[in-house]
Amino acid sequence: MNLKQRVSPTKLAVIAIGLYTCSLQSFAASPQDIRFAGKGNSLLGGAYHIYKVRCSDGSKRVISAWNKRKKWCAGKKKNKCTNDQLATAKRVCK
Repeated sequence: MNLKQRVSPTKLAVIAIGLYTCSLQSFAASPQDIRFAGKGNSLLGGAYHIYKVRCSDGSKRVISAWNKRKKWCAGKKKNKCTNDQLATAKRVCK
């Protein structure tokens, strides 16, 4: 028996869709480089540090560190924050 006789077209379609979905996740942009870019102060007097993230798709994004680098946020505002620099960098690269 060859492969065409044992596997139905529906099963082949499901397998193809699954492989396609997995390949899309592997092509998602990921952070390649994180560099210090400067310091800033918010209107309320809170100091923060700005970092530039270079993503694998060639784009450059900004993250900021607050509370003595204990809180990492997307952009220059306290927005979509985590306690981990790499997790925030991955989030902005997606």
